[in-house]
Amino acid sequence: MNVAVYSDKNFQRQWKKVLSTSSLFDSTIEGRTRAIMEEVKQGGDAALLEFTRKFDGASLKASQLQVTDLELEAASKKVSSITRAAVKEAYTNIQSFGRQSRRKGWQGRNSHGARVGEKYDPFRRVGLYVPGGTAPLASTALMTVGLARVAGCPEIVVCTPCNQQGEVNQDLLFALKHAGATAIYKLGGAQAIAAMAYGTRSIPKVDKIFGPGNAYVVAAKRLAVGHVSIDLLPGPSEVLVIADKTANAAYVAADLLAQAEHGSGKERVCLLSTSARLIKEVQGAIQDQLASLSRTSFIQKSLKKNGWLIQVRDLDQAVSMANEFAPEHCEIMTQDARTLSRGIVTAGAIFLGNHSPTVLGDYVAGPSHVLPTGGAGASFPGLTVDQFQRRTSLVEYSASNLQRALPAVRAFASMEGLDAHGQSAEIRRS
Repeated sequence: MNVAVYSDKNFQRQWKKVLSTSSLFDSTIEGRTRAIMEEVKQGGDAALLEFTRKFDGASLKASQLQVTDLELEAASKKVSSITRAAVKEAYTNIQSFGRQSRRKGWQGRNSHGARVGEKYDPFRRVGLYVPGGTAPLASTALMTVGLARVAGCPEIVVCTPCNQQGEVNQDLLFALKHAGATAIYKLGGAQAIAAMAYGTRSIPKVDKIFGPGNAYVVAAKRLAVGHVSIDLLPGPSEVLVIADKTANAAYVAADLLAQAEHGSGKERVCLLSTSARLIKEVQGAIQDQLASLSRTSFIQKSLKKNGWLIQVRDLDQAVSMANEFAPEHCEIMTQDARTLSRGIVTAGAIFLGNHSPTVLGDYVAGPSHVLPTGGAGASFPGLTVDQFQRRTSLVEYSASNLQRALPAVRAFASMEGLDAHGQSAEIRRS
């Protein structure tokens, strides 16, 4: 991993390097993504099938893009009882948490005595992207489809990549079925986002797209805005740990390794610590733990490129740097972690204390693990159930309410030079 110390002469340059590794605005990735999306827009199903062959190695027909009921039933029969229990446990917590975030309509009276308010309706057709590839994320299926179900979305479309045989991981299929997906398509990458954004003969257009993905998926979601809406920009995984001398080095190392193992090479892992000794111990613990892990090559690639162990002057500096980084996951392993967390205002999710590793949020705690990355946390929150609800304002005036509003309406119509606006109210004067 890369090491930096706050007292180094080139420290600010090193920190800028850490911040610059976001893949959100990579021009090369954006250009390639734009070309893929344009091909899907013009070529429809034919383009989807060609990209599936090119990127996933699967030769499919258009009729084979959608996962069938038989495939879902077969997957359900094959999964272990341990998998079933874990999926149900996580789903219970996700739905319980989601119900607390669901927005409810309201009505009140304004200064004219008119009735005003808001109503919230579920999006009619949502498109959810669930990563597959080297790590089929059954947990993401629960944390996206599950929230769509809580919101009441009638059509829940899922795209997830298949293997060379045109198959989707059975555990993932079970999780999708259990969560309530209404249609599942064997599509990955930017082409899947394009299909949901523009629609093809086989895949009708959706209203809004949700879910995490690699740098190409995130770029595609940005480019799709306007054709559809999106949830946020959840790309390659990140964790930033703030730790003092009381932290357990083995725990810190394990959490850095966990987020580095996803496999894209664009994951970002960072430790900010006031303790030089802890940093040294974490370095040793990383080497010790690496030997027992199955995805060592993926981890080493991420750590070499975007892994940082940084000694900070004090915890105030750590908080300031964390807010600049805007991490997807922020772990705080310090004395009085809860108090320190009040200063963190850009993280996707905060994990407090030595016994709250990010993996709990990834799998079973309840909040969705679909979180902003690459600095987007400064502007975007993590995924919540209310993002599956469409807000509409309501306005209801009576004749007497309208009379009270007329003077102000006349004034605005006059200052803006829009006499037809004013007339539309005046014509109703009793």
